[in-house]
Amino acid sequence: MNWSGLENLLSGVNRYSTAFGRIWLSMVFVFRVMVFVVAAQKVWGDESKDFVCNTKQPGCNNVCYDHIFPISHIRLWALQLIFVTCPSLMVMAHVKYREGKDKKYMEGHPGSHLYANPGKKRGGLWWTYLVSLVFKAGFDTSFLYILYRIYHGYDLPKLSKCSLAPCPNTVDCFISRPTEKKIFMLFMVVSSAICILMCILEMIYLIGKRILKVINIRNENQRVVFADQHELTTIAPPRSQYRRVDPTLTESQLSLSKREKTEGRQKTTLL
Repeated sequence: MNWSGLENLLSGVNRYSTAFGRIWLSMVFVFRVMVFVVAAQKVWGDESKDFVCNTKQPGCNNVCYDHIFPISHIRLWALQLIFVTCPSLMVMAHVKYREGKDKKYMEGHPGSHLYANPGKKRGGLWWTYLVSLVFKAGFDTSFLYILYRIYHGYDLPKLSKCSLAPCPNTVDCFISRPTEKKIFMLFMVVSSAICILMCILEMIYLIGKRILKVINIRNENQRVVFADQHELTTIAPPRSQYRRVDPTLTESQLSLSKREKTEGRQKTTLL
């Protein structure tokens, strides 16, 4: 398996990921791929060769080994890493599709772009990124459950009992270096759980950021509508409304004063 080629492909995902996505990518390659390639394969390389049962019956060792190890840890982890990293390629494929679409648009419309930033998580790319997180967390959870069911709670006992045919009776079988294998298995389980946590936090971050953006846009639209409705409203009432009137004057004096002012305006007009 060419892990370096897979690393080169997924390194492009780092440009379009959030902070949580970058932590997830570092966890996958440093604590899972590197440990898998450098240490885990050597630790589990002797699982079949040094598996011993206290019987000379032909075929008994093979049957008991297949019963205790239905699937090799190495192959299961390799399959898990492939399934977990493949959804990230969905994001890269979507970005490449946007870049190609933008290039065709520029050929027909020189000087303009269809996407200001093809890698910006908006529209369909936002949904693609969110779905990829769901798939990554789902695949990791599924493989952890499979490992739990097959090996009975992530345990590797030093002594296993086997009574399957063609074994003549119940025989004792021994796994080579069970403590070391158990430590590596728990390490891979914990690193997978941390990756699931990073995916969940990234989903919460993306959804929360989108909700805040929608709320801000709605508030901004309400402010614009409010400003449009009140831009022609009179700021202050006419000064005549604030003219002071002597409260001691009677109604007849007030009417006489108004009549004198009216006659004065008429005389001024005639002159």
